[in-house]
Amino acid sequence: MLSPRGWLLGAILIGLTLLGSALAGAAFAAVDIVPAPRAVETPADAAPFRLTAATVIVAPAGDADALSSARELQTLALKSRGLSLPIRPVAPAAAPTVIVFARGGGDEPESYRLDVGGREARITARSAAGLFYGVASLWQLMTPDEGRGPVTIAAVRIDDAPRFAWRGLLLDSARHYQSPAFIEQFIDWMALHKLNVLQWHLTDDQAWRLEIPKYPRLTEVGGWRVGSGADRHVDPATGRPVRYGGIYTAADVRRLVAYAQARGVTIVPEIEMPGHALSAILAYPELGSAGPAPPSIQGDWGVFPTIYNYDDRTFAVLEDVLTEVMALFPSRYINIGGDEAVSDQWKASPQVQARMKAMGVASETVLQGEFLKRIDAFLSAHGRKLVGWDEIVSDGLPPSATVMSWHGVYWALEAARAGHDAVLAPSPILYFDHRQSDLPDEPPGRGAVITLKDVYGFDPAPGRLTDAERRHILGLQANIWTEHIRTEARVAAMAFPRAAAVAEVGWSPAGARAWPGFLQRLPGELARYRALGLNADESALALKATPQADPITGRDQVVLTSLSGVGQIHYTLDGSSPTPVSPAYAAPIAAGAERLRAQAFAGAAPVSRPLDLRLDGAFWQRRVSQTLRACTDKLTLDLEGPAPAAGPRAVMLVDLMNPCWIFPQRDLSAGGVLTVAVGALPFNFQLGADRARIPLRPTRTPEGELEVRDGCAGELVASLPLARAAPRDGVTTLTANLPPRSGRHDLCLQFTARAVDPTWAVDWVRLAPFTDARQDAAR
Repeated sequence: MLSPRGWLLGAILIGLTLLGSALAGAAFAAVDIVPAPRAVETPADAAPFRLTAATVIVAPAGDADALSSARELQTLALKSRGLSLPIRPVAPAAAPTVIVFARGGGDEPESYRLDVGGREARITARSAAGLFYGVASLWQLMTPDEGRGPVTIAAVRIDDAPRFAWRGLLLDSARHYQSPAFIEQFIDWMALHKLNVLQWHLTDDQAWRLEIPKYPRLTEVGGWRVGSGADRHVDPATGRPVRYGGIYTAADVRRLVAYAQARGVTIVPEIEMPGHALSAILAYPELGSAGPAPPSIQGDWGVFPTIYNYDDRTFAVLEDVLTEVMALFPSRYINIGGDEAVSDQWKASPQVQARMKAMGVASETVLQGEFLKRIDAFLSAHGRKLVGWDEIVSDGLPPSATVMSWHGVYWALEAARAGHDAVLAPSPILYFDHRQSDLPDEPPGRGAVITLKDVYGFDPAPGRLTDAERRHILGLQANIWTEHIRTEARVAAMAFPRAAAVAEVGWSPAGARAWPGFLQRLPGELARYRALGLNADESALALKATPQADPITGRDQVVLTSLSGVGQIHYTLDGSSPTPVSPAYAAPIAAGAERLRAQAFAGAAPVSRPLDLRLDGAFWQRRVSQTLRACTDKLTLDLEGPAPAAGPRAVMLVDLMNPCWIFPQRDLSAGGVLTVAVGALPFNFQLGADRARIPLRPTRTPEGELEVRDGCAGELVASLPLARAAPRDGVTTLTANLPPRSGRHDLCLQFTARAVDPTWAVDWVRLAPFTDARQDAAR
């Protein structure tokens, strides 16, 4: 049976399917598969295929790749539909239907053909990856809903191959550690989307995760840190800070590499150099350019000044490390970072300056180029290719290097024009530590919003490239940086379904992609995620309600928005469920009703999740930080507080360079009681000279105050001392009575402080009439 949520998404799927059918063009996939296949035929006269518990999977004897893919299909059928399908080397004559693995097909390395109809479903491919991708497509066809048991699949023929060779995700395991079991799940999810490269970020300032037996302190020291920020915890028994971390042994890596290879995924290791090196230098200080570094900063985020020394001893260690890396990872590519290498320590080092003079090197930028060329020569001598972030272009690109372009697309285009291969991984569009919507329940992350639709609209090969240059664009990669993604569940939610958009951009022909068609297939994809235990973000199907004041009358009203941009919103105010004949939303809805229900429809079918709101005092009077207006947007982050150690924590949106919020258009004609929930966030950020630019407003009391002004440059309306909140790690509510003032006002909330650490932030704020506040207090 379908769950209520399943019925809902099933209805949305029907609606989006009807919408897709109503729109012309070849952009819409004829089958419910993500990424959309290259070519689909649906023969009208062929009989459908019936998948039941009696269906037999046929993998020819002696074909290990076919048997591996057959076992994967067997696992998926059991997990998704509860069907236990036997595997045989030859099709039994008595079997009502069979799924056959066969060799053949096109010459493209990852291509496959899938023929479904009548008694047989046949997956044909030359490569192991092609066989697996045929499984992925067939699995999607056999899971049109969340139902269990037998299913009928319409006859279809699919000829498929990818647009780009590199379709990747980066998983940052240095900032926050993920277990090998989770990474196996992550690889499963990638492979079923036909994503084929997992760049594994194993070292950074915050941690060195990869065990190197010759240098045990790299993980013994570098693999663990005293937590700060959201990681900061104290052992209640001892009062001492709890260390955070984890490492991957050689055995862990070998298992994961083999697991990925069996699913068509190549793991590309990333070992950062010459910057992002603090964890290694803490373990072996002689590797650094400026002596021992303080361990206390290891839990900070940002760009550190720490950099490897430029001497033969350091290169000998790095070459030993890379030798072990190459023994563990068969990938042709090895990523060495090369990004954000601050050269101040090289400038201040007499030894480095003497080395530069002896080499005839004119600048530290050129020296970094020489550093990378030396590493490139070592990797090339061992049959590997260096990959680095796009700073390596300006630092003097090694001859055979591949560029990972994160500063937009410019450096990828420059590299391609110079004859170098490039992968598009630009910030912010493919940085999945950004929020997926501005809904208040999004997980912590960077403040800017990168929606599913934004990702889907990205083109890795813009038209201004020549054909020769375009051949150097290997593909694209989305990056899951985990500074602010503390848990494995959040990694999954921040990655998916945006990773599905990456998959379609990287796999499907450019002319076969269109947002409505992808959205049409999204509900089915979300249902499959749940069958796999993947709790993905579903904000793309949400409606948003925003309270605001009418700019002319000043009356409260509600603005409705469909985050997908598809369909017509209909609503009711009497508590009944909206239907396609309910009033169509065309303008903000004036306050007055007690309940608002809304849903988007395409014709008669729903294309969004339903919205159900109580329009009570709290709705009109209260805002969380994510729905307040930011005074500025310089370095805005959605940050999680450090307490409690277990259980839900407040997540507060704050511009670290200017912690300031506007509570807009508040009616102060009768005054009211202002209640503000505030929390202290540890300032664990390496900002260099920018730290001195954070304004420190003068305090009146030792702990500081929250100041409320009538406009940020206006009169002080209230000052709420922080003395009661300062000793607490969680959120504290402060209150103040605001005197009557005519009209509506933008209330500006700013903290006074003597230092940037901690940074105070607003969790939520409410302005209630005096009568409401007295009633709340009485309750």
